[in-house]
Amino acid sequence: MSEKAPHPEPVGKDVVKLPSSPGHARELQDRIEALLVQTIATDRDRFCVRLALEEALVNAIKHGNQMDPGKSVTVRFQVFKDHAEFHITDEGPGFDPDDLPDPTDIENLERPCGRGVMLIRHYMHEVEYFAPGNAVLMRRFFQKAP
Repeated sequence: MSEKAPHPEPVGKDVVKLPSSPGHARELQDRIEALLVQTIATDRDRFCVRLALEEALVNAIKHGNQMDPGKSVTVRFQVFKDHAEFHITDEGPGFDPDDLPDPTDIENLERPCGRGVMLIRHYMHEVEYFAPGNAVLMRRFFQKAP
């Protein structure tokens, strides 16, 4: 009988319910950034996580919850030495992330839609949206700097 390798203990984890307010989102981002310093994440990894997290939170607050103070955004996160993962859920109706216009097409360059999702997909290694489109799971894996 083989033994399973134990799961590594996270540097930090929590479930946070945020009001639909960008100020509260920034406080959470700062808290997570402080945890990232305790990992092997490089400056680039920390930048990527911060940017993707900011975009996901802004999308949830602004587009999902329509800035409704009566709605909240739930963030479940785990930060490990070698990766971080975030599950963000809003109380909005959801959307189809594959049905967004390409923000790099010339006719969409000045339109604000789709840019945040594009950045999240670029800066995180794994991104998965869950039906009806009001929840996203994002992961970034870190490598030791040479």
